[in-house]
Amino acid sequence: MINFQTSPDQYKHWKLSFDGAVARLSMDVAEDVTLAEGYKLKLNSYDLGVDIELADAIQRIRFEHPEVHAVVVTSLKPRIFCAGANIYMLGTSSHAFKVNFCKFTNETRCAIEDDSRHSGRRYLAALNGTASGGGYELAIACDEIYLVDDGNSAVSLPEVPLLGVLPGTGGLTRLVDKRKVRRDRADVFSTLAEGLKGKRAKEWGLIDDTFPTTKFQ
Repeated sequence: MINFQTSPDQYKHWKLSFDGAVARLSMDVAEDVTLAEGYKLKLNSYDLGVDIELADAIQRIRFEHPEVHAVVVTSLKPRIFCAGANIYMLGTSSHAFKVNFCKFTNETRCAIEDDSRHSGRRYLAALNGTASGGGYELAIACDEIYLVDDGNSAVSLPEVPLLGVLPGTGGLTRLVDKRKVRRDRADVFSTLAEGLKGKRAKEWGLIDDTFPTTKFQ
């Protein structure tokens, strides 16, 4: 049975820290700590266990730390922010589990947006490396997105070209309705498995800006 109860001192995949009015929520997925056997959470990919911790962290920031006005969401893994939902986990899951997994994950992203909308607290995604699939969908849930300018890191929604499915947690909807990306560009972007890097990603409105490799370290 899956246990949805957790707390910061029990987190295996996230580090939550506070510095005055700023909270830092850093993704550092332990690849061997999974909810089931048969897969590893490589490249900061996630299963439900990772998202249970994220949901808990968001609610604790919201209701236990009113002094926080900004939340920086980033990664402690070098050159990778998040590779999205673990495809091996999804491949071995039942249809019902996949549906509920996507619902829980999207509701967690909605909680970020709800907090921002009603509290004025701003969420900043500091992408220190590539964000693909669900990893980029997490970034889109934030108010602003900044991508490291290292010539290699990119943002992508590769579900269509690689898996033949649409992004599962609101990616295309948030691109068009929230970030106001042109529909034709959103369509093209969702067919590019490699995604777009800094300058072009900014031009298309996929990120707000880039930052040098020494920042946010």
